[in-house]
Amino acid sequence: MGDKATTVDVQIEKLLSRGMELDIEVEKVKEHLLDIGYYRLGFYWYPFEVDADHNFEKGTKFSTVIDLYYLDVDLRYILIKYINRLELNFRTNLIYWVSTHYDNNPIWYTDAKIMSGDYLKDIKSHYNKNFKKKNLLINKHHINNPDDRFAPCWKTFEYYTFGSIVKVYEHIIDDDVRKKVSLQYNIKKPYKLQNILDTLVFVRNSCAHSGVIYDLHIDEGVVEMSSYKFSNDYSHSLDAAIKALLYVMEFISLDRKNELELKLYKLFDKFKANHTIKSIIEDKLGYTYSC
Repeated sequence: MGDKATTVDVQIEKLLSRGMELDIEVEKVKEHLLDIGYYRLGFYWYPFEVDADHNFEKGTKFSTVIDLYYLDVDLRYILIKYINRLELNFRTNLIYWVSTHYDNNPIWYTDAKIMSGDYLKDIKSHYNKNFKKKNLLINKHHINNPDDRFAPCWKTFEYYTFGSIVKVYEHIIDDDVRKKVSLQYNIKKPYKLQNILDTLVFVRNSCAHSGVIYDLHIDEGVVEMSSYKFSNDYSHSLDAAIKALLYVMEFISLDRKNELELKLYKLFDKFKANHTIKSIIEDKLGYTYSC
């Protein structure tokens, strides 16, 4: 292996040799390197590298790298809060609209006439003894109803992750039933809601696991709705995901949508005077600063 561990002092020497300006006290630089890590900070000085040897553009400051890092941290906290709001709302709508359609079948999510075979073949792998035991209300249901193989969806789905809930929606066979849910977000075609949900599950998981957000790439791309346009017509960036989140949030709570927009505005506005970070926000996140 060519890589080997290095001390903080060696890391600082390497940054200086590559052209980084240490515009804050060396002890503070060491603190950041020991707190965040040299490798992780590499995701935030990467935009300033100019060649294959990882040399930096002239004038690259360590403080700018730290600013970009904390922009990313704050952005993650904002996004995960509102995606969690969507998760709760979507779970409620899925349970309500599908359950009222199949009103005599509280465990419709296990029914081969309702759910695709691809989904059902995996259900036993997660709805097992461990699932029943570790989730209090599910355990209580099976104690009180020992003949039931599964608990009603409104109990079960409380213990599903956002991704698992979205997979349930994806595998409902009847598209008209899926449409009942998508219409709650003013989306006529269920595949469009599916795309938005898949995107936001990906963003949410990236946020939850401290992924790099500002430069996030969404492989599938986000469907475009008539009420929003993507920056540079590029549907694979975080900008596209944020616009999709704002779109569905409007039909959950206009107050929450406006609140999200305001928080993003306040976060991005903090960097208005920092031309380097400002340009990254405009290019990567699609935010346009007013003059």
